[in-house]
Amino acid sequence: MSKDALTMRGPVHGTKDAKRVAIGSGVGAVIETYDFIGFGTAAALYFGTAFFPTGDPVTGTLAAFATLGVGFAARPLGGIIGGHLGDKVGRKPVLVTSLILMGVATFLIGLLPTYEQVGLLAPALLVFVRIVQGLAFGAEWGGAILMSYEHAPWKAKGKYTGIVQAGFPVGLLLANLVFLVSVNLGGELAWRVPFLASIVLVVVGLIIRSKVPESPVFDEVKDSGDIVKSPIVEVIKTDWRNIVKGIGLRVAETAGYAVSITYMISYLHTEQLADKTQTLVALCIASFIGIFATFAWARLTDKIGRRPVYIWSCAFAVLFAVPMFLMVNTGLFFFIIATIAISYAVCQNSLAGAQGAWFPELFQARTRASGASLAYQISAMVSGFTPFITTLLFVSFGWMGPAMLFGFYAAVGLWAAVATRETWGKRERQLADEATKSTPNTVSV
Repeated sequence: MSKDALTMRGPVHGTKDAKRVAIGSGVGAVIETYDFIGFGTAAALYFGTAFFPTGDPVTGTLAAFATLGVGFAARPLGGIIGGHLGDKVGRKPVLVTSLILMGVATFLIGLLPTYEQVGLLAPALLVFVRIVQGLAFGAEWGGAILMSYEHAPWKAKGKYTGIVQAGFPVGLLLANLVFLVSVNLGGELAWRVPFLASIVLVVVGLIIRSKVPESPVFDEVKDSGDIVKSPIVEVIKTDWRNIVKGIGLRVAETAGYAVSITYMISYLHTEQLADKTQTLVALCIASFIGIFATFAWARLTDKIGRRPVYIWSCAFAVLFAVPMFLMVNTGLFFFIIATIAISYAVCQNSLAGAQGAWFPELFQARTRASGASLAYQISAMVSGFTPFITTLLFVSFGWMGPAMLFGFYAAVGLWAAVATRETWGKRERQLADEATKSTPNTVSV
């Protein structure tokens, strides 16, 4: 890679707003995750009886997980819309709009009537607001990660995008802390309060994001007249191979999370291995560790490259698939905490930490938002229905079915990591060192 190619990553030393943009994007990621992932916790613990009451708890859980999957299925469309607009009108407008949509949809979940109150209208309304959540979340990631990436210094892209990616475990922690507190309220308030409380976070997020400046790389593309008429069509035509590889990379992380965290919550509950409070405590501990783990993994990619982190992490996940279930099946709370913490901090956070910088670097600046968003969000369809599929596998094969599915997803990620080019190898790091030394640092980052 030439030095000229590196310039499309933004200013050598980053912009004066790099930290503020990363923190602002990270705060938005916290809110979006709190809203979107909180639905998964509620689906595993409450929605089966509130919206899909049946005589069989497994059937109710399947219906709740199917609704969870609808939101993930909507994410690619949100990614297409958000990516298109991000490459056409800018990254910032997408950030603000997606946050508003997510906030309104999540608040409305807290107001929805239950099946007992309005019958079939209740699950229909739940599906509708879940679709809106999916569209918003699909549009969110590309704008947030690119804003941070394109403002960051060349040698610290992993570090700054790691701040954004660390926002996801923060959001997960907040959601589970609120559910942990609200479980004591009993009745419907146990799941309504977490959704209603999210409106406070949304207001704070909008205030912060309104002050974030536009990406310097987008401004450069716009000033040069290089904006593509149809970014989605262009990136599919010229970069479809990277999109396919990106989907494989992302499946290991997001679908693996759907087995080891989302499904595991339900598994612990239905198999009576842990009660709701114990499960939420384990998730809170794992989320807290994940905040620092994600950032640490992201910074590591600046030192050794994006690809090695991915390869070793996916290889570990393949080997961990069976032990993961053997550990929780002991019913010992210590092993349950350890399993969820390892699943999240190692198998998921390492991949998320690497994705923040690796995905944008796989695509040209003028189609970067579209390409990165497509690769990131199409895989969400797989992860969205994974808890549903995993539940069916458990019914047919016991715990070995979910374990093998987790191992398969990790193997897909391992293949994709081996097949995908390194974008921050020794050559790129050397060029960045030379450019950093020879270019005056006129900003403070």
